[in-house]
Amino acid sequence: MFVNVQLDTSCFRVFCSAKASALSNTGVSVSVSPLEKNIEPFRKHRDQTLLQNSYIEGVKKLNVVHKHYKYDKPNVVVHEPELKKQSFEQNPYREQKKDTWIDARTVNKRSSSVKFEVNGNGKVQAKCSTKWASYGGCLPSMLQALDTVKDLDEALEPWAENLSNKERSIILKEQSSWQRALEIFDWFKRKGCYELNVIHYNIMLRILGKARKWTHVESLWDEMSVKGIAPINSTYGTLIDVYGKGGLKEEAVCWLKRMNQQGMEPDEVTMGIVVQMYKKAGEFQKAEEFFRKWSFRESSRHEGSTKTMIGRAKSATQAHGSLSSYTYNTLIDTYGKSGQLKEASETFAQMLREGIVPTTVTFNTMIHIYGSHDQLGEVASLMKKMEELRCPPDTRTYNILIFLHAKHDDINMAASYFSKMKKACLEPDIVSYRTLLYSYSIRHMVCEAEELVSEMDERGLEIDEYTQSALTRMYIEAGMLEKSWLWFRRFHLAGNMSFEGYSANIDAYGERGYILEAERVFICRQEEKKLTVLEFNVMIKAYGMGKNYDKACQLFDSMENHSVVPDHCSYNSLVQILAGADLPHMAKHYLSKMQEAGLVSDCIPYCAVISSHVKLGQLEMAERVYKEMIRFNVEPDVVVYGVLINAFADIGNVKEAIHYFDAMKSAGLPANAVIYNSLIKLHTKVGYLKEAQETYRTIQSLGVHPDAYTSNCMIDLYSERSMVRQAEEMFEIMKKKGDANEFTYAMMLIMYKRNGRFEEATHIAKEMRESGLLTDLLTYNNVLGLYALDGRFKEVLGTFRDMVNAAIQPDDCTFKSLGAVLMKCGIPRRAVNKMELARKKDPQSGLRAWMSTLSSVIGYDDDDYDDA
Repeated sequence: MFVNVQLDTSCFRVFCSAKASALSNTGVSVSVSPLEKNIEPFRKHRDQTLLQNSYIEGVKKLNVVHKHYKYDKPNVVVHEPELKKQSFEQNPYREQKKDTWIDARTVNKRSSSVKFEVNGNGKVQAKCSTKWASYGGCLPSMLQALDTVKDLDEALEPWAENLSNKERSIILKEQSSWQRALEIFDWFKRKGCYELNVIHYNIMLRILGKARKWTHVESLWDEMSVKGIAPINSTYGTLIDVYGKGGLKEEAVCWLKRMNQQGMEPDEVTMGIVVQMYKKAGEFQKAEEFFRKWSFRESSRHEGSTKTMIGRAKSATQAHGSLSSYTYNTLIDTYGKSGQLKEASETFAQMLREGIVPTTVTFNTMIHIYGSHDQLGEVASLMKKMEELRCPPDTRTYNILIFLHAKHDDINMAASYFSKMKKACLEPDIVSYRTLLYSYSIRHMVCEAEELVSEMDERGLEIDEYTQSALTRMYIEAGMLEKSWLWFRRFHLAGNMSFEGYSANIDAYGERGYILEAERVFICRQEEKKLTVLEFNVMIKAYGMGKNYDKACQLFDSMENHSVVPDHCSYNSLVQILAGADLPHMAKHYLSKMQEAGLVSDCIPYCAVISSHVKLGQLEMAERVYKEMIRFNVEPDVVVYGVLINAFADIGNVKEAIHYFDAMKSAGLPANAVIYNSLIKLHTKVGYLKEAQETYRTIQSLGVHPDAYTSNCMIDLYSERSMVRQAEEMFEIMKKKGDANEFTYAMMLIMYKRNGRFEEATHIAKEMRESGLLTDLLTYNNVLGLYALDGRFKEVLGTFRDMVNAAIQPDDCTFKSLGAVLMKCGIPRRAVNKMELARKKDPQSGLRAWMSTLSSVIGYDDDDYDDA
């Protein structure tokens, strides 16, 4: 089904390094300083900037495939040419005082990376900062000045007359604040000597869109129209991207429609943005459909071909040139998230055939997809391919592997990947630790978990509340109650635990019956005077688990004293707890309060109270609750009707059972097998054979296999009427399906005995013994009665011995059959009565006397009984 990927690494075309590619793509000449050699490789897909170079300086698109490194990110879209941007810490002074700017003549002593010197005009000139050193030229000084001097005229004075288009682009892109970027953009416009082109507007649209300043975005769009600046492919791509990521998918789709109305076809980058948008919205079919249509148009435009890329004989390269690795990664991820393993595998194979070098992102996506489909063999194969291609796994790769193997209960392999990550000089991140720590906790691997916690503490990594509560449960289930409490106290005393965290810890203790510890956690939260309804709810649940029903009620009643209003869950939980504890009157009290609060949204709490009354045989009270429910316009469901129908079927009340059955049909609710089973039980009790047969056929017509109880009811009806053939047919069906139980055999035995068919009855008795179905006193008595009536005295004695050995206590019916056997063997009735009186005075010695007498009178041979 899946593509068998064979990689020939010699076919991959790698023309240049990431750095060289990026610099040539942007068309910017940058002198590389020694500092630059230590700067990490590009983190964005520079190959995509090729699509827009033609809009900057007429650089033609090169049909080449660039090598990608492990730093490539599938969720980063670089639509305009971007120069290298280094990660850095923001100026600490600016971080503290965002609206305060330092005069250019003031030395910023807080920043060790910036030095100032006074020039001949008395102006303070910032020396080149290492923060933006990779740009070279005057750009670092410009950016440093803009970062420290609020007044734009003063900040840019040394370069005001000589700023190039590219320099203006970089200045705008490097602004971390949308307000500052807009201020600089307006300054460019005010100067009048600068030409602002579509690229500058694209940059501002992206900055404002990321900040979700939609009014400014629309204003800028209108301004472009007024100034005659025509949008290009990347303009629409930017707008689609920011609106989609901003949660405004419909608006993003509108921008796509506008683009189409302008007769502009999405390029590969814009296509990728649209696919990503649909993917994130979970609309995988739309994503695939959009790509296929785009691919079809591209194929037709370049070669007139009507064949799309995936699953077609003609390759994408032949049709419209190779797609970038970013596009392939997006498509693979889209197929993976939509559960289309085959399509993801085929796309990956197509990527390899095109000579596109898979990146770490590609492998991560494929590993996750195969792992999610339990294809661990394919996962191992992909890991080998990564090694062959010298594509080193990154932290995410190892995190995926740890998760997948832990999920498949191979904790040793998960731990080994954690160790391999360290050996590969990759620092495990917070996800690595939390994934493995949680896996240890649910397996009660205390030592391993504690070792991991120590590592996290040493590295200053925060343990989230989810993992914290998991470790609390680990200690509880490992019987280390004191450690569990110390573990909780650590986070409680830190003062950072939320109400969800406290609730999870209360629940951890409550579910395992440690009510005192659950109360201690609750009190810790109470002392902070920050109680919420969630903590009350889980504590009420804990009391219910511990059968402390009075405390559950008291806690519920105290909620208002803590300014906490009970919610639907509070009421529902307490009602269910009390109803399940056979306390329907108390449950009804809180159900009434729930109704008064307007929190009854369905019939579930009513059903619980009705069921509790029924269980206690209080049918009148159950009907009262039902009528109250109807009065409050709460609609009963099939379960409510089923409870009432079954209750009246148990007592043989045909009228009431049929009344509720008709009410259910009038409400438009279809009966289920459970209700039909109840009706058959009712028909059996009152002896309605015809109605029972019709109901049984109805169950079968639903495609539901009738349960053993229902079929036994039918055998009982047939047996009572000596309908031997029908009973035998039902019996054989039940045996074939494995439904025949002790009561099924007993009913058949009684029917045969009643009809004088002792041979068949004896055969049934033998089957019961061989099948181990003689376990019940009633069944033993039926078999004893049969053997006694048929004169099989040795079988009587053998069955009696089995009964005693099985610790089944004989009753008066048992000894009545045994007495009949003794009298048939010549023992006087007076002697039998005397032995029976002695048994009643001393059951144990009396039982021995009966066994001794039977053995001496009948004589017993095990072989005779076995052959019976």
